[in-house]
Amino acid sequence: MEHVNVADLFFACADKHHLRPAIIDRDGRTITFGELAEEVKETANWYRAKGITRGDRVLVFVPMSVELYRCVLALFHIGATAVFLDEWVSKERLELCCRIAECKAFIGIFKARVLALFSKELRRIPIKLGCGYKTLVARYNIERGPASDTALVTFTTGSTGTPKAAKRTHGFLKAQFDALVDKIDPQEDDVDMPILPIVLLLNLGTAVPSVIADFKASKPDSLRPGKIIAQIKAHNVNRITASPFLIKRLSEYALKEKIRLPQLRRLFTGGAPVFPDEAALYRQAFPGCSATIVYGSTEAEPISSITAQELANQQLDLHSGLDVGEPYRLTRVKIIPISEAPLQFDAEAALDAHALPAGQAGEIIVSGPHVLREYFNNEEALKRNKIFIGENVWHRTGDAGFLDAGGHLRLCGRCSTMIGRKNGSYISPFLFENYFQQLGMPGTVLRIKEKVVAILESDDETRQSDVRRRLEKEAHGFDEIRFVRRVPRDPRHNSKIDYEKLKELL
Repeated sequence: MEHVNVADLFFACADKHHLRPAIIDRDGRTITFGELAEEVKETANWYRAKGITRGDRVLVFVPMSVELYRCVLALFHIGATAVFLDEWVSKERLELCCRIAECKAFIGIFKARVLALFSKELRRIPIKLGCGYKTLVARYNIERGPASDTALVTFTTGSTGTPKAAKRTHGFLKAQFDALVDKIDPQEDDVDMPILPIVLLLNLGTAVPSVIADFKASKPDSLRPGKIIAQIKAHNVNRITASPFLIKRLSEYALKEKIRLPQLRRLFTGGAPVFPDEAALYRQAFPGCSATIVYGSTEAEPISSITAQELANQQLDLHSGLDVGEPYRLTRVKIIPISEAPLQFDAEAALDAHALPAGQAGEIIVSGPHVLREYFNNEEALKRNKIFIGENVWHRTGDAGFLDAGGHLRLCGRCSTMIGRKNGSYISPFLFENYFQQLGMPGTVLRIKEKVVAILESDDETRQSDVRRRLEKEAHGFDEIRFVRRVPRDPRHNSKIDYEKLKELL
């Protein structure tokens, strides 16, 4: 049986690059790979002394920091499972995730431990620890488990219902790391600013120094681009992997203040759609920088990618779909009819017969070594989102799209938001969102009580009148046009529209 532990990737880097900076925190504090490796081993020993052993699930509620990665790597090292929650999580969501994960231990910052006093679900967890550790004389034995041991449990945003607990084994995490390394192609002299926690974990396994951006992901409106740019300059950051929200804000600020960042060589962004106008903004703000937009999901990363240069040169209409590039070389992609029903097939040939031809829109499904096989404690999600054919698994992304004649994947939005017409065609709210953005008024289209309603963000009555007249003249088939002060967005990336909250608002 193969023994794989992703912590060993980090330890191998630490052995080879002992003095290289591993993480530079928000306050400029630097820890080297060698120093972090020693702290990880001491922390792992402390956790063993506290009763955490291989196979235990441990809820980790620590902001992105040196402490977070020391704690997570220590858990990996002893074979425990880190159950990871985003910084923006609410008390209600935290308790829901606790019920799903059934954790034996909880590691959190002081604020989180205070919260535990008022949470029934957190009080049930037997072992509660802070982020610190103590160096002990006694040494506990560390054994390596098989690749099938669960390393990490992360949660989907849950924007369409109960959040799904993605169960990432050490073997799967290694396959996902390999795919991302293949796509990102880390360089010997890279210094990265990763906004997504999983990417910093990848950097620790590829000897890339990481600079943690000086802003709270839980409060995106507090982002100060000037602070981020000061960090980029101070630490000579030459690569950024971040959500479109952050890249866009940096781009706008750099153009407004006439700031040039010649040391910045590469940008990678994903987690939310990037339209041609925004891709052009990246190119204008950072002309000497290669920018890549990656399409993927919690369960499959990457699926496909496209350069900002290629996307910026395209004209997007309300029927063509957003080009998200050529599928990654290890990702198999098919398009199937949109349906809520679980699907089962006895053979690949039966799935092929069910799939739609090129150019026809339907649900995007993907398969590959880096595609998640299972969820934790959620049989319903497994049946709805996975298609098992022998040892192979296909993941139903829930995204609508099609493969064009050139082999590129084109995105039309979430299947759940597509609005069917009587003639069998669809209205894609996703594509209208880009169109409304071009009008300078963010918004979307929803079906509400059998009516097709356009909802736009504006508190300017004059602008509302102008846009209303234009949309009515263009005759898009809306039954109603409404305006709201603010369109709610997802808490993780602050980029995608939160359709469920918008429906509640209306």
